[in-house]
Amino acid sequence: MDGLKPDDPERIGRYRLLGRLGEGGMGRVYLARSDRGRTVAVKTVREELARMPDFRRRFAQEVKAAQRVGGEWTAPVLDADTEAATPWVATGYVAGPSLAEVVDRQYGPLPSPTLRVLAAGLTRALQAVHAAGLVHRDLKPSNVLVTIDGPRVIDFGIARALDASTRSAEGLTKAGAVVGSPGFMSPEQVRGEKVSYASDVFCLGAVLAYAATGRMPFGTDEGGLHSLLFRIATEEADLTGVPEPWQGVVSACLAKEPEKRPTPEELLTSIEDMAGADGTPGGAWLPGEVLAELGRHAVQLLDSEDPEDRVPVGAAPAAGFGPPPAAYGPATPPWQGGSPLEAGPGAARPSPYATPPPAAAPATPSPYASPPARQAKGLATALNVLLILFVVPVLFEFNVLMAVRDELDGRPGSSSPRGIDDFRALQVTSLVAEGLGLLVLLAAAAVWVCWFRRMRQNAESFAPGRVRYGPGLAVGSWFIPVGNFFLPKQIANDIWTATTGRPAGAGRWLLHTWWWLWVLHLATELSAYRTWDEEKTADDAMGTVISALGGDVVAVVSTVFAVLFVSRLTRLQGDRAAGGGVAGAR
Repeated sequence: MDGLKPDDPERIGRYRLLGRLGEGGMGRVYLARSDRGRTVAVKTVREELARMPDFRRRFAQEVKAAQRVGGEWTAPVLDADTEAATPWVATGYVAGPSLAEVVDRQYGPLPSPTLRVLAAGLTRALQAVHAAGLVHRDLKPSNVLVTIDGPRVIDFGIARALDASTRSAEGLTKAGAVVGSPGFMSPEQVRGEKVSYASDVFCLGAVLAYAATGRMPFGTDEGGLHSLLFRIATEEADLTGVPEPWQGVVSACLAKEPEKRPTPEELLTSIEDMAGADGTPGGAWLPGEVLAELGRHAVQLLDSEDPEDRVPVGAAPAAGFGPPPAAYGPATPPWQGGSPLEAGPGAARPSPYATPPPAAAPATPSPYASPPARQAKGLATALNVLLILFVVPVLFEFNVLMAVRDELDGRPGSSSPRGIDDFRALQVTSLVAEGLGLLVLLAAAAVWVCWFRRMRQNAESFAPGRVRYGPGLAVGSWFIPVGNFFLPKQIANDIWTATTGRPAGAGRWLLHTWWWLWVLHLATELSAYRTWDEEKTADDAMGTVISALGGDVVAVVSTVFAVLFVSRLTRLQGDRAAGGGVAGAR
């Protein structure tokens, strides 16, 4: 860490700056402390980016989404001000060297037991990032921090805003520029294609190969950047030196085609299956040399934060810090079992470097926090009941039309349909069935827009800033002529993606089937501008009856799929809101 320079501010927001941690493509990073004593990293945006409205908008969206990631395997987003003259975001400070420092300067290639805990922690970090609807886009050794209780991933989510800005007309880079670190980019990033969660898995494979061998799997850019990017896009990685048990895992992550790479869940299973096969001990996950360096880093942190109030040797630690660095010996892990895998996803992992705020102080709500998701089971139940009731008059009308068809069958085509037996009774019965169906349909439409609005509001809490159009338009779009053929579908797509946390096109056959059946039903209703009893000839009446019978069949089938769609989406959102995941979203 470097000291502050004359042009650096003394405070940013409610944080007092202590020194410079670094400077990168987005801006400067400062070590700071809040008024309540928490140590944080404050990232400020470069002046050129701050002048770009598009970047500010995307930056605000990404900050809101990143706040949902949490801090078990990442540096949590604590606060931000995207409207300031110099936008900034504050994250929890992770007191530890980067993986690049550990491999390049301190230790070299990591042993297999350390590699296993590293892989498990990074995979869990990606799970958390992806669950918030984010793609990291820049997973590399310098964005992985090594701590005594496992790895931490930093700078997630922000790369998306920077990436979009460099591709805009006002972008800061030249045409063809890409955001990311060349040696750790995915082939789709190299080609400038749309990236998905699978892109992060590729980057993870490159990071693991680097950690195991001490070199980048596709070589360096000494021969030119373009040659490095070409190797990433077309050639196989050099995995010489990767331990045998890890060859298959790393190779699978580095598959050129995104769909052939394992998901984080599948990857974590493979890593867990290797437990014991790599000789993982029951003690600390890091080599002794790295643990000793962590202790020295902790001492430097204490000195650098408050030079005027250094802690004497043997004295109690300052408020907001854990026990003295001497307590962090390599023989005692911070939790029972010695690795993040054995601790499990829900186990407590007290970090000696954590700086929680005082328990008695009230939490300050973030201006970027999205409202919590609300259960919609009651609305869904009422809606499904009305949809099922709608089928009753439709089936009743179907039977009436079948009776009319039987009466018209065999009559001269030029004769009047009014000459059939029981014309008046069939006419009245048909009108009553249509009227009842219309009344139930209007009631269902009223409940439908309320349910759909709730789904839209919940989606915002799952993926802030990623759902097109607001809750108001989620209601009004159904009543806009022509627009209701595509606006509600776009909103429904976004709701489904935000709810499941899966990219577009994944596991949404039910959504697409329901939608096109609904469009077909609407088209048949709009085309039925005359009823059979209004026709002048039996032939015309027969054609109208056949068309109406087809419309009734479409109405019943589309209603069945509407009930399935409402039930599935409501259940997925309920599971997501309750923290139960979205299993079964396919």
